Amino acid sequence: MKRSEINQKLREAAAFVEKLGFKLPPFTAWSPEEWQHKGHEYDEIRDNMLGWDVTDYGEGHFDTLGLILVTIRNGNQKLPKKYPKQYAEKIFILGANQLSPMHFHWVKMEDIINRGGGNLLVQLYNKTADNKLADTDVLVKTDGYSRYMKAGSKIRLTPGESVSFEKEVYHELTIEPGTGSVLAGEVSLCNDDNTDNFFLKPFGRFPKIEEDEPAFRLLCNEYPTAKD
Repeated sequence: MKRSEINQKLREAAAFVEKLGFKLPPFTAWSPEEWQHKGHEYDEIRDNMLGWDVTDYGEGHFDTLGLILVTIRNGNQKLPKKYPKQYAEKIFILGANQLSPMHFHWVKMEDIINRGGGNLLVQLYNKTADNKLADTDVLVKTDGYSRYMKAGSKIRLTPGESVSFEKEVYHELTIEPGTGSVLAGEVSLCNDDNTDNFFLKPFGRFPKIEEDEPAFRLLCNEYPTAKD
């Protein structure tokens, strides 16, 4: 992705979040210049990759295959003594024509919540022993209601509704046609995007960036090391 495209998408995402009345933490508004002066007292943000995250899954067509996320809080499975928090919270913006492709997590259990906007569709499968899509019924839990549904069923979440699923359950996210972009939330166990994601089709996680203009905001994997 070009940096200019990322900048534009981040500005649009921030405006969408503001329009829906969701308030982001202050560090999401820091400029790259401000980050140069942040000391070790902000290492939790750096070490746990809090903040803005943009992915095109390495495919280069963000408007149909992509996602903008903000990690608001997170623990760290590799540094549990320094960061004992056992949970994470994110929001993400899924555009009307975008897809977040089929994947599961080795460790992370999560709830996906529709925080506002259109209707979110979540397709679920169990996995086989060799990490393919299973044809077995999937246990689905939506806002306290538990039942089994056929493999590949799509759960429709209107604003305020949520779905909960265990680790190693495949899920793919899209928008119900005609309902518009969605601000979604994720409440989960600690998140590690470097090791905990398994995609049905191999994808990249972080975009390769063509630097055609200065960054509007740093992404969660771009923070400078704190100066002593």
